[in-house]
Amino acid sequence: MHELAPDVYVETNLHHSNPGFIVTEDGVVCIDSPLIPSEARAWRATIAEISGGMPILYVIVTDHHRGHCLGSQWLSDTVIAHEQAWKHMRNYSENFKQRVRDSFKRKPEIRAQFDELEIIVPSITFQDRLTLVHGEKVIRILHVGGHTPATSMVWLPAEKALFAGDIVWIDQHPFMTQANSEEWLAALEFVRELEPNYIVPGHGPICDVGTLDRLSDYLRFLRQRTLDLYNAGRSKQETASLLIPELKPWFPIPAERSPKIESQIRSGIGRVYDEHRKLDEAAEEAKAA
Repeated sequence: MHELAPDVYVETNLHHSNPGFIVTEDGVVCIDSPLIPSEARAWRATIAEISGGMPILYVIVTDHHRGHCLGSQWLSDTVIAHEQAWKHMRNYSENFKQRVRDSFKRKPEIRAQFDELEIIVPSITFQDRLTLVHGEKVIRILHVGGHTPATSMVWLPAEKALFAGDIVWIDQHPFMTQANSEEWLAALEFVRELEPNYIVPGHGPICDVGTLDRLSDYLRFLRQRTLDLYNAGRSKQETASLLIPELKPWFPIPAERSPKIESQIRSGIGRVYDEHRKLDEAAEEAKAA
């Protein structure tokens, strides 16, 4: 675990997310949560030890994906998230819970831990920005989109520490199943403008603004090559087949994860292809009007 600044902590050694917490004079504010229930309970114990048993006021979730939000049940009943995250999470049904369990079917000891899974739906939502003030701690929650329509970051201006969620990926292919690449590039530029001393990505090591360039270059390359192939009349499927070999070498891929990462890249190409198609259709409609 790292202490980024006085009373600001983050854990980067968990596979599914980088949870953090801030100790204020009123209580503890958590940012995301461990996915595995045993890890979430251990995280709760760590928070209690460091804070001296102070109450957890809220859990801020940076998006609605399971790696960021499902551990909230072990931390607090009060969850803060963007309203788009709320729209998704309020519809997490028994079928969703079963899919979570089934994702660990090769690890039955972990799968069994999700038998008591409870979804804590956000009870505090926002559209653009939300500021929390507890004593001397000022915590700004900033909606940026990009990775998902709900993706938000947590900015501590006094400490110049940024919990960037899944806007920042280091040395790995970004997950783009719900992405908007134009928004994503704008969000990365916004991160640079904040000039944080520390960036906590949703997954992976703590970094600084200098490490963002590779991801920005990747997204620009993806956008341009997809546009080239779209303009050449290639279908979405053809575009993906041609681009996957060009994109795979950008970041290291463990051999055992190659099929999954390839599918992930294909999904991202499809999202960007649809972005270009929608822009093209809008331009045609504007001409006809």
